[in-house]
Amino acid sequence: MSGFTLSDLEQIVDKRSKASPEESWTAKLYAAGQSKAAKKLGEEAVEAVMAAVTNDRENLTYEAADLLYHLMVVLKIADIPLQNVMSELERRTTQSGLEEKAKR
Repeated sequence: MSGFTLSDLEQIVDKRSKASPEESWTAKLYAAGQSKAAKKLGEEAVEAVMAAVTNDRENLTYEAADLLYHLMVVLKIADIPLQNVMSELERRTTQSGLEEKAKR
């Protein structure tokens, strides 16, 4: 099993966002701004959903990786550390999803 984590991905996105846009897709997305990065995130989400509903496990794996990568770029542009997202997920584990939704 791989020891690669989302924290590793966050560090890679951070490093590559500082490269030249001519040399790095991450830097190119970062330079294009949140609108472009969010659009790519949405495209990848749709592709992941399509793979899921057609039970295409191989493509779902591929699209899920794209989705996580593009989410990390969007978070980087928004200056939201992965730890903030993880803390929110941890907070939500203290109650059931049904209970949390009822409070909204």
